[in-house]
Amino acid sequence: MIKTIIKGAPLALVAAIALSAPANAAGLCPKPGSMNLANAPTMPKGVTDTILGSVDLRSEIGVDGRMLRTRRLVIQPGGVVPLHRHKDRPALIYTISGSITEYSSACAVPINHKAGDISREADGLSHYWINHGKVPAVVLSSDVFHSGKADSAM
Repeated sequence: MIKTIIKGAPLALVAAIALSAPANAAGLCPKPGSMNLANAPTMPKGVTDTILGSVDLRSEIGVDGRMLRTRRLVIQPGGVVPLHRHKDRPALIYTISGSITEYSSACAVPINHKAGDISREADGLSHYWINHGKVPAVVLSSDVFHSGKADSAM
């Protein structure tokens, strides 16, 4: 139904619908708090990371040394996106298919993400992801990162 409403609708109408729609509780932290990440995995396993596109933000909005990129990650069953931090590198992750579990410094329990869920990653959040399912999890990751920094990989 939303696709029908959005197709050909003025941008203001689309924005109003999106902002008035109730937030989907799926994929959100069910128990805010903190999790001990001391024994978190530090190496990727079973992950394919493909950059789909990027934009140099210096030429677009005058932010030197920053890029906006979108990547497609395929995490195989048992696969791991290792521990990483989102200090000064905000991201939005959209789960396309499969499911994946996030272990986050901002949540006391693991967060299960399924197709259609979006995850906000910002404010210094540290976390990692594991695919405990039987099929690959496919996610789109859009982030703003420092171009040329080695730690911008995950």
